[in-house]
Amino acid sequence: MVSSLPSQIVSPSSKSALRLIARLDIKGANLIKGIHLEGLRVVGDPQLHAAQYYADGADEIIYMDTVASLYGRNNLIDVVSRATEHVFVPITVGGGIRSVEDARTLLRAGADKVAINTAAVKDPNLIRELSDVWGASTIVLSIEAKRTTEGKWEAYTDNGRERTGLDAVEWATNGASLGAGEIFVTSVDQEGTKKGFDCQLMAEITRNVDIPVIASGGFGQLEHLKELLASSEPTGVAIADSLHYNRFTFAQIRDFCASNGIATRTQLLNKSGKQLITETARL
Repeated sequence: MVSSLPSQIVSPSSKSALRLIARLDIKGANLIKGIHLEGLRVVGDPQLHAAQYYADGADEIIYMDTVASLYGRNNLIDVVSRATEHVFVPITVGGGIRSVEDARTLLRAGADKVAINTAAVKDPNLIRELSDVWGASTIVLSIEAKRTTEGKWEAYTDNGRERTGLDAVEWATNGASLGAGEIFVTSVDQEGTKKGFDCQLMAEITRNVDIPVIASGGFGQLEHLKELLASSEPTGVAIADSLHYNRFTFAQIRDFCASNGIATRTQLLNKSGKQLITETARL
């Protein structure tokens, strides 16, 4: 579980500090990546990538099982339990979580938060049930959004495969009222394109909810962060493609943020001088 750092290590925190998050989409034993959540290609070993991203300064790690809902199970228990041996920042796990027991299994394996999508659409009361048991800060509502018309988006499930008929912004608002402590928004239209975030979508969601929101999908240039934050107020950005293919490192992203007045979480060297840790760590 996550707790405060030892007292001899002090790290100032800020609610406005942007979290830089590594997103790892998993299929079976492989880290994969696609475009618009389709055409998935194998990238490599998720354990090696997660350990490297932690060492490079990731504030958090998000694992998404891309086929869990399709097969009615989550395949990340072993991945998460092994990751906790090398990764000491908060870990969120999503995919195939349908009950309190499913969440309990992943949390016991080492996850700090669970992300739900398909099961929450089928039974919105699951959000309240999970929040009542584990606390809102542990429950993340994952929304895969596709633009339908100008200023309108529909929420999808099953890794962007299935329509729900739900307005994505309204669903985010409803999810927050039901007890979700965080919203994880993936723009399916922008995902994997490297053309920038869907800033309009993020502006609408962050304007309508008062809980943390993570933006995902489209990051390809450092300037995309400025464009996103000029129009909306996410508390985190989840990055995949640019990390997996070594286009940018967390150090480069953090330096760009510092040079452009974007606050990010303070990073501290551990005693070895190699790994980086944030203001929270698993003890």
